[in-house]
Amino acid sequence: MNDLQMITNPDVKKVFDNYPGFVRNKMLNLRELVIETARETGGITSIEETLKWGEPSYLTKCGSTIRMDWKPRSPECYAMYFKCTSRLVETFKKKHKDQFHFEGNRAIVFQMNDVIPKKKLKQCIRAALTYHKIKHLKELGM
Repeated sequence: MNDLQMITNPDVKKVFDNYPGFVRNKMLNLRELVIETARETGGITSIEETLKWGEPSYLTKCGSTIRMDWKPRSPECYAMYFKCTSRLVETFKKKHKDQFHFEGNRAIVFQMNDVIPKKKLKQCIRAALTYHKIKHLKELGM
């Protein structure tokens, strides 16, 4: 584990605070997995927590942005979003097709009652956080 500098936009907390109670802890758990994965990943010294399109987003110097959100129009699910022009979701589908539900080439979608396979999700998060270092590797080194 390395020391991780966390750069946080205070407006992110407001977004988490405004999620309905039934999804707030699920969203905070995703946030914690992103931060924990960054802390455990060699070469990542800082992570920025900010808002993109009004959604909590996470960026590292060597990675691709991870966003997450829950939307009232689809109250039964929440999602983690990745850059759709990257190879991330395409690779996640190959490696974890039986573990996750996907939305096109941009998201892993969770149902409210899903038990999240944390180890596998952390592999996906690590790939995104280090994407620019690993994008040349077959199956992103997963």
